[in-house]
Amino acid sequence: MTDSAAAQTPTMAPIVMPEDRLPWPATIVAGAQHVIAMFGATVLGPLLMGFDPNVCVLFSGIGTLIFYFAVGGKVPSFLGSSFSFIAAVTAATAYAGSGPNPNVATALGGVIACGALYAVIGAIVIATGAGWLEKVMPPVVTGAVVAAIGLNLARVAVGQVSADPTATGFGLLTIVLVAVAAVALPGFLSRIPILIGGGIAYLIYLGVANGAGAAPPIDFTDISSAAWFGLPSFTAPVFDPRAIALIAPVAIVLVAENLGHVRAIGAMIGRNLDPYLGRAFIGDGIATMVSGAGGGVGVTTYAENMGVMSLTRNFSSATFLVAGGIAILLGLSPKFGALIHTIPGPVIGGLSFVVFGLIAATAGRIWVDAKVDFSLPKNLLVVGVALVMGAGDLTVSIGDFPFGGIAMTTFSALGLYHLLSLFQRFRPAA
Repeated sequence: MTDSAAAQTPTMAPIVMPEDRLPWPATIVAGAQHVIAMFGATVLGPLLMGFDPNVCVLFSGIGTLIFYFAVGGKVPSFLGSSFSFIAAVTAATAYAGSGPNPNVATALGGVIACGALYAVIGAIVIATGAGWLEKVMPPVVTGAVVAAIGLNLARVAVGQVSADPTATGFGLLTIVLVAVAAVALPGFLSRIPILIGGGIAYLIYLGVANGAGAAPPIDFTDISSAAWFGLPSFTAPVFDPRAIALIAPVAIVLVAENLGHVRAIGAMIGRNLDPYLGRAFIGDGIATMVSGAGGGVGVTTYAENMGVMSLTRNFSSATFLVAGGIAILLGLSPKFGALIHTIPGPVIGGLSFVVFGLIAATAGRIWVDAKVDFSLPKNLLVVGVALVMGAGDLTVSIGDFPFGGIAMTTFSALGLYHLLSLFQRFRPAA
């Protein structure tokens, strides 16, 4: 390269490592940026399960602080509401898909059980190492379960926009706006397409409904009467064995999510973070248990925040202490919660299409990254059976315990994979 060419080539900013600290004003701005990045997704998740967004955002911030101390600040992460719980919670509570979920307490017992199982897996990883994880739960299986979760939710998304042609139109418009925001916007803006696309759809609906009277209007009464600060409405968990059986297996997906997150962050900063995997699982598991104990959904590491770290090259863990604090303040604002509840149903429905579709499509990324060989009949059979079970919501009752589509998919994919592996090992040579 010539001197002139080198002079014209922009130099990349140095990486801010987890133990490094930016000046406090810059740290506060960076923390707020992460909250914005997770905002659309971590608020949408509770709405799709009928949970109180204020409670979930509050426990998102608390969970982030728990995770920080569990890993000693070595793995920068923000914990937000996990979409992996949506299908299991919907099945366990018979939730219709709109408005408050009257059976939240029943789901919370399952969320706590899931967090406990997750933490136990973390303790085993600390004691034995992480090598067994990919043998017991190989990428072909975890990808199949993730895809099945997305497909299992398809009927919920369709139901949310099928009330009338206006609802369908706004649902489709929301999908287009989110997709365009993700593809056409530059830099950081492309990391928050749900927030931007959903926000624009909200404003268009406001004009059409409240301005032109062409759709049910948005009611802002609760916003004006809500206080700026106050405790949200907490809910005590109820431990129902059926709900626990449906929701606890989500821990397998959380393990896969966190495993990928920790290794991706390690690759970005040039460090092997595998020694912190067990502590990360325990931190996330405890955060999920704490969230479930007060009325929140399970939490997980967020790809949106990983994208922001990659874009800004700022991996300082202090940033996430600030982000957690900001999330806690939002969770303590009833006015913020009242604003969230004004989001029109058709807009939520359109966002559901995007989110549920991305959940299913994430399986493809898992398979590609792991170079899963689909020329092998074993892999094709495991994935094919799992997808049909999940999409069809196969439910099998053992005694009084019903195992719904996600639980059946999880156990069946794991069992079939290892059964076929056993037969493959002892197959006579051709």
